Amino acid sequence: MTRTIKLTVAQAVVAFLEAQYVERDGETTAFFAGCWGIFGHGNVAGIGEALLEREIAANAGTDEHILRYYQGRNEQAMVHAAVAYARHRDRLAAFAVTASVGPGSTNLVTGAALATINRLPVLLLPGDVFATRVANPVLQELEDPANGDFSVNDSLRPVSKYFDRIHRPEQLPAALLHAMRVLTDPAETGAVTLALPQDVQAEAYDWPEELFARRVWHVARPLPEQARISEAAELIRRSRRPLIVAGGGVIYSRAGEALAAFAEATGVPVAETQAGKGALPYDHPRSVGAIGATGTTAANALAGGADLVIGVGTRFSDFTTASRTVFSDPGVRFLNVNVATVDAVKLSGLALVGDARVTLEALIEEVGGWAVSQSERDRAEALAAAWEQTVDEAYSVDSGAALAQTRVLGLLNETLAPRDVVVCAAGSLPGDLHKLWRTRDHKGYHVEYGFSCMGYEIAGGLGVAMAVDDLGEDRDVVVLVGDGSYLMMNTEIVTAVQEHRDLIIVIVQNHGFASIGALSESVGSQRFGTRYRARTATGLDGDLLPVDLAANAASLGARVTRANSTEEFRRQVSDAKERGGVAVVHVETDPSFRAPASAAWWDVPVSEVSGLETTKDARAAYETSKHRQRQYLAPATERSK
Repeated sequence: MTRTIKLTVAQAVVAFLEAQYVERDGETTAFFAGCWGIFGHGNVAGIGEALLEREIAANAGTDEHILRYYQGRNEQAMVHAAVAYARHRDRLAAFAVTASVGPGSTNLVTGAALATINRLPVLLLPGDVFATRVANPVLQELEDPANGDFSVNDSLRPVSKYFDRIHRPEQLPAALLHAMRVLTDPAETGAVTLALPQDVQAEAYDWPEELFARRVWHVARPLPEQARISEAAELIRRSRRPLIVAGGGVIYSRAGEALAAFAEATGVPVAETQAGKGALPYDHPRSVGAIGATGTTAANALAGGADLVIGVGTRFSDFTTASRTVFSDPGVRFLNVNVATVDAVKLSGLALVGDARVTLEALIEEVGGWAVSQSERDRAEALAAAWEQTVDEAYSVDSGAALAQTRVLGLLNETLAPRDVVVCAAGSLPGDLHKLWRTRDHKGYHVEYGFSCMGYEIAGGLGVAMAVDDLGEDRDVVVLVGDGSYLMMNTEIVTAVQEHRDLIIVIVQNHGFASIGALSESVGSQRFGTRYRARTATGLDGDLLPVDLAANAASLGARVTRANSTEEFRRQVSDAKERGGVAVVHVETDPSFRAPASAAWWDVPVSEVSGLETTKDARAAYETSKHRQRQYLAPATERSK
């Protein structure tokens, strides 16, 4: 006879999550690090009560492992913190996030999209309207006259990798198992949503005891079939100018050593995407730095002449391919190593569907003693050295009264320890970081650029800091955030203070949207709507707004300093590292100074007709660049014959 345990649906969810573990390479760890939550009428009596019971049990010493509750200030920010945590943990640990029905739930949508686009696990537990519908319409219910089974939570469907609504307790076990299947699958992971009607959350049920037994989910390292590996090795051996593009899959697979071994054995240079930056240390002999629209002159020059592009764990986004213009050799072929089939088949490449680490190890064996010519090695090293000189110049530039943004990056790079983590997400900073930041550790670079979500930075930094603490790592976490992103979301400063986390936040104040301002200018729109200025009779072209972001950060509980010179900035960052806690360094920068570029293109369509001369000129330049764009339709195997 099956033994049962009487619990509410919410209590059963919490008990199940506490029993979930993940294992890879013989290392087993609890999968859920905790649950972020903001409570309202849609979850306070259900999930809220269940989390309270567990906390009381832990405080009484009756249970060691609990789903610890963390109090957020903004639902979107809670998801950002959860996603950043999962990224630093290589997707082997995650958070649940609970929100109330209505605006609390819809605030999750942006964070869910970010998680799914970046393929990072997070479990969303939004409250929902009554399953019984006896009191409809309830507070915050969206009534649809054509659909009775509809709520605002349905907005989470297109941004979730798995979505379910639990109308009855009997549905919960299958939904929970499906949720874990997706969350622990490297190829399919992302946001998972289990919508929980508020009356169902509080409903009691006799659950089979085995539902709450310890369950270990194995994360496999699949290896492509031998025939495909042999075919890939033949492509490599027949190439003369190959280039590796290392993506985030290298980091998540912990394939850095295998990548280094392959590059060293074959001499193939390695370029990095945003997510893959840190796959090799910046000064590794085979590293040529960032590739694509925000790439280095070295990587993009090699990409332009590459006859074989070996993508490892990359999605080949438009920034990586410079909108499909950077790989310009007429006979270029693609070989794609990826655990996700959807990425492995991109650009008509030969698909090696498998784990990055074991696939690279297999390729090393298969290619034998093959290597690129010494002249190609020398060329790659010379290009990389020339770019490093450019970085030196950008790091040391003196732009006048206010520091150049590149100077701030240089000072920060010099001041931080090799294992420290820089966190960023949107604006001009990610592009400058991608091409200029000298990463020395595979976890030293954390830039969210799949969704490039303004407001991710501080919440994401908090998530990284929590992961660092849980792993017992000796790292400082430094958030770089522009004034635009800071104004969008800064509330988790309060949470970082509440949780006693060490977090350094550098606010780069340039009084507007620097990145979009430059883009606006390049497409002929004259930086319209990108400056933070007071309104006058002719538009938003008045004085600088009297906004004091440093004072704002101080009001949220942070320890704040203002850096007005090179010496002050260096000293204040060093002091923040030494003292710990939540420290904010505010620095004014010169928005007119631009970082060095590699002349790579990004496809942003320009108005085909316009009365503005600036737009007409931009359109002419756009059409010229558009002609360089390619679709890469010929199969790799066809081009190799």
